[in-house]
Amino acid sequence: VKAMKTGAFDYITKPFNVDEIRVVIDKALSTYDLINDVNYLKSEIDKSYAFSNIIGKSEAIRKIFRLIKQTADKQATVIIYGESGTGKELVARAVHYNGSRRDKPFVTINCAAIPDTLLESELFGYEKGSFTNAWERKVGRFELADQGTLFLDEIAELSLNTQAKILRFLQEREFTRIGGSKTIKVDTRLISATNKNLEKALAEEKLREDFYYRINIIPIVIPPLRERKDDIPLLANHFIGKVAEREGKHVKGMTREALEMMISYHWPGNVRELENIIERTVTLADQEAISAELLPSHIRNAGKTSVMKNQIVNGEMTFPEAGDQFE
Repeated sequence: VKAMKTGAFDYITKPFNVDEIRVVIDKALSTYDLINDVNYLKSEIDKSYAFSNIIGKSEAIRKIFRLIKQTADKQATVIIYGESGTGKELVARAVHYNGSRRDKPFVTINCAAIPDTLLESELFGYEKGSFTNAWERKVGRFELADQGTLFLDEIAELSLNTQAKILRFLQEREFTRIGGSKTIKVDTRLISATNKNLEKALAEEKLREDFYYRINIIPIVIPPLRERKDDIPLLANHFIGKVAEREGKHVKGMTREALEMMISYHWPGNVRELENIIERTVTLADQEAISAELLPSHIRNAGKTSVMKNQIVNGEMTFPEAGDQFE
């Protein structure tokens, strides 16, 4: 017993049995391998959500870096604003994994993906027998994220009733499971995200004012990709390297023409759309550089349009000539 308390893996009593020794050694080796696997996975997670995975050199991205560093070790709620595909969850994970909670749970829930009738039980859990088919106790996301972070995506989709229940947690740091009477206290940090205008939701009375002020303590705004086009070459090269390594391809970059077309495009799907385009082109490429011909037609046309606008302004092309280019 003393040996176990001081860190021994196991012990064998005399007289020794060779088969028993083999079993214990096998268990010890398996446990050692498992510990190594867990440590490796933790290091891979740390790499995946390091600052180096938020790609960009624009002032907007540098500001996001600063905010992540300033807030990672704080308790204050964070809300991330940005269009779909801008990388809101990546920023949320960076806040979590670069702070003191990095080794604790990061739990996510998409508020728009779960009907409101089920969302409360997902968030707060329920007791056995609290309603039909509640055969056993269910632990909710707030409880699962204890000591860690709960990320609520699409928070503008919450009903007023659910907002009130989350507000109580934010004020008291406690909640009660559905059908329960016991108050549960947890140390869960809340990070939320939305692609909606919350001030408009306030005006339309779809958002509680007190709830809004509680979740809007530290806002982080991710601009759409069309507003930070200087980041497109960096993002493209990052995803090219990532996909090429995964697929065993020797693609190293893009031709100048292809890159100019990428920069000219308006990217309604933001970084997610860019990543999908790069995955497609790297997969199809048979040379070291992705050529313009591999890009989808809507991106090629955006590039042509941009070039022709400049030529028309500079008197190098007439409107009829520009029209002929698309025939």
